[in-house]
Amino acid sequence: MTTQAPLKPKQKKDARDIRADAAKITNAIKIDGQTSAETRAIANGIQRGMELFLRQQSEKTRDLDKRTKKVKQMANQLTQQKPDDEKEVVSTKQKQSLLPWILLIASWILFLVFEAVRNYV
Repeated sequence: MTTQAPLKPKQKKDARDIRADAAKITNAIKIDGQTSAETRAIANGIQRGMELFLRQQSEKTRDLDKRTKKVKQMANQLTQQKPDDEKEVVSTKQKQSLLPWILLIASWILFLVFEAVRNYV
């Protein structure tokens, strides 16, 4: 049984790969009567374009990584602050649960006062 080497993570394209891809593209779009100097100039232009594109993509990836790191840090901060917030919620729930009882007692007192006044008159 043969063991396979672990797969390597996707690595950046090196300059040789980019040059080879640019040459393939240049040969695919080559026009009859085009000189080799023109072909090389087109290949260089395509190569520069590919390098610029890859550079922009790596910048976007770095920016995205920075943003995700910030979001993770903020999420960690929020989870650390969560127990303090729960204490505040519990205290407000207790205050809210007293209000209906106070209103009930006040309504019964007013009802008894109203009945006493009505029976007296």
